[in-house]
Amino acid sequence: MNPRLTRNQQKKICSCFGRVRLQLLYKASIHGFTGEAFHQRCDTRCPTVSVGYNASGYIFGGYTKQPFSQSGKYMSDDQAFVFTFGIKRLIKYPVIHPAYAVRMMGNSGPNFGDALVFINESQPVVASNRSQFYNFSAAEMHGDDLKLTEFEVYQVEETTEMERPWRTVIWKSETKAELMDKIRTYELLNPSVASVRVLLIGPVGAGKSSFFNSISSVFKGRVTNQAMAGCLTTSLTTQFRTYSLKDGRQGKPLPITLCDTMGLEENTGAGLNIGDIISILKGHLPDRYEFNPSVTLSWDTKGYCASPELKDKIHCVAYVVDACKVSIMPSKLEEKMNWIRRKINSFGVPQLALLTKVDEACPLVEEDVRNIYQSYYVKQMMQEASTRLGLPLSCVIPVKNYSQELELDLNCDILLLSAVYQMLCVTDDYFDEISDQLSNMKTKE
Repeated sequence: MNPRLTRNQQKKICSCFGRVRLQLLYKASIHGFTGEAFHQRCDTRCPTVSVGYNASGYIFGGYTKQPFSQSGKYMSDDQAFVFTFGIKRLIKYPVIHPAYAVRMMGNSGPNFGDALVFINESQPVVASNRSQFYNFSAAEMHGDDLKLTEFEVYQVEETTEMERPWRTVIWKSETKAELMDKIRTYELLNPSVASVRVLLIGPVGAGKSSFFNSISSVFKGRVTNQAMAGCLTTSLTTQFRTYSLKDGRQGKPLPITLCDTMGLEENTGAGLNIGDIISILKGHLPDRYEFNPSVTLSWDTKGYCASPELKDKIHCVAYVVDACKVSIMPSKLEEKMNWIRRKINSFGVPQLALLTKVDEACPLVEEDVRNIYQSYYVKQMMQEASTRLGLPLSCVIPVKNYSQELELDLNCDILLLSAVYQMLCVTDDYFDEISDQLSNMKTKE
């Protein structure tokens, strides 16, 4: 569920309140243009910003600090206002009589003093009436076009800054150099494995391919786009790809290989077939295998590895989750990911979570990536990802991928390199356990 408001439009609204962000609660084109659907998603939530869109290009709405209900009563709110987006700025119309700021109607969406009533009588329209409670020009507000093409409700959430960072990071070039050197010189505990194979799993658009591109960029010293990445609603990755990281242009391979998969989708028969994940873990899948959401890999597939060795198997799994969407993850998608986690647990493979797009989720981080561990909101999202994925908070790592930048950023590089180094570190216990198992087998013989 993606917000229709652009980041710039969200910033203009957020500037009215200070350090806040907008969390999308309800989208009429997805949940339905009915009062029932609106109340189901939004009742008791506050404060909120409601936004309507029409075919004439107008974007307009209202703000209230009062929680929505279906009481039929007027609610007092001295901070309420309605607004429209002008050519260069947000135009606000404050409530004139606060006692009648909003009316809680059961068969409609938000009702701002009967002056603006969204999804009026459960129809995709807005009722716009002369009112003594708000004073605005209908032509300026919505161009007299009362048919809604979209309607959204956002919760306004504080993004308070913590007094001290809760994880310590030294944001210096020496830190980046030290991390790069640790990765370059990392020695695997098992001599039969030349490279740790990390499987990236996550919903469509979370940033799996972008993560590989970003890490590759750090070691090549420039922004690269080797793996196909984008922002479509369906997965751009249709093949199983294994990407070997290299140290610089035509440099020697680093001791880590990132395995990219098709994105997960909530619907059955769409996105990555979770049955294929078992084959990937066991090392059966050939590079460039074309995923089929409806059919799992079989032994007669071209390139099928019938007798995989330890070097062919997956040694670590990293779930890639969009920080902007972790709190609104569809239940079916969450069920899929929990099923995957349980299966991976049975293989004893270590698991991490990469929380991407943290800058888009929190204005404090967008302002400066170094604020990442001082952002109360980012910590909240990390805790929620920990709960939803069933992983310890210590295994949740926030990162910022390169998506629109043309130049590398030191602070982004440090976060990305820290994530890779953690991947290498968690495999130590995995290889230790395998070594112990082999020793026990030899002892019994």
